[in-house]
Amino acid sequence: MPAPEPILIGVLVIFFLMHIVFVNFMVGGALLTFWYQLRGLKEKRFDDLAYEIASTITANKSIAVVLGVGPLLAINTIYTVYFYTANALTGAFWISIIPLVITAFVLTYVHKYLWHQMERMKWLHIGLAAVVSLLFLFIPLIFLTNINLMLFPEKWGTVQGFFSALMLPNVFARYAHFVLACPAMTGLFLVWLFRRKDDAEIAATGFERTELIRKGYQWAFWPTAAQFVIGPIALLTLPETQEPIHSVIAVFGVAILVSLGMAHLMFTETRRPAETIGKSFVPICVMMLVVVGLMGTGRHLYREAAVTPHRELVRAKTADYMRKVDEANRQAATAAEGSAEGVSQ
Repeated sequence: MPAPEPILIGVLVIFFLMHIVFVNFMVGGALLTFWYQLRGLKEKRFDDLAYEIASTITANKSIAVVLGVGPLLAINTIYTVYFYTANALTGAFWISIIPLVITAFVLTYVHKYLWHQMERMKWLHIGLAAVVSLLFLFIPLIFLTNINLMLFPEKWGTVQGFFSALMLPNVFARYAHFVLACPAMTGLFLVWLFRRKDDAEIAATGFERTELIRKGYQWAFWPTAAQFVIGPIALLTLPETQEPIHSVIAVFGVAILVSLGMAHLMFTETRRPAETIGKSFVPICVMMLVVVGLMGTGRHLYREAAVTPHRELVRAKTADYMRKVDEANRQAATAAEGSAEGVSQ
């Protein structure tokens, strides 16, 4: 159905942010599961903790997939020429997302539901976790490469497939930014999860509730701290655009300031005693939502700045084409009238 462009932009930005949060939970959960399974080879309680985390991946995966439909439809509508061109230029890898996603999801279910049956095949079970983690890391790289490629029409003539597009500026910096966000977001998710579990469920992990909450905050804090290096690199390596991006820099600057306050609260939580740990959970989550919202807004503003000059060229070409069509129609009408007059005479 036709819709005003501001509504489509709102759908794209808001639903993409909702989608990427659950993608972060999914990818981060897979990575933490793999890490704690390895640690579980020496200490059984880490394997039990890995099982608790693995149990969340399939639910987060399903939510991520459903929430991905909205932004995918919106980006097809708003940036049709740019999105489809990028998809065509990386065609083989773009279409491979479908079998890769199917494979990753099937292996995720096998890994989760055959956990106890594979106790005697531990290395095979850990191998499944490793394959799932690698697939979950590679699939977003394909998406990110395509989304980056669509912003630079001037590069389309030189791109020779996925690996060529992968070498374009800013891809790896943005990818590192995404990868670090996964354990950070998952850390906060684990804090929420272990705060709400009952005592029996906590006891089954072999840890104290305080230990689990503190681990969640540590996973949230350290990748967030690393973002203060990777984030500016991703910002500084953005290719220049013909349009000014002062608003983009301002939005990202505010996001950095909010992130500093959030990181301070996270670090404070890792040091709190058992009776007060979790006190800052709600403020941290609110600040994280603000940061995610600012990142999504800045991302959209840069995308608009990158494609606007090309859109203007397309509009000018289209207007010139329609003018020529009108002239041709008028000439044809005049010629037809002349012929009719000649016949009548």
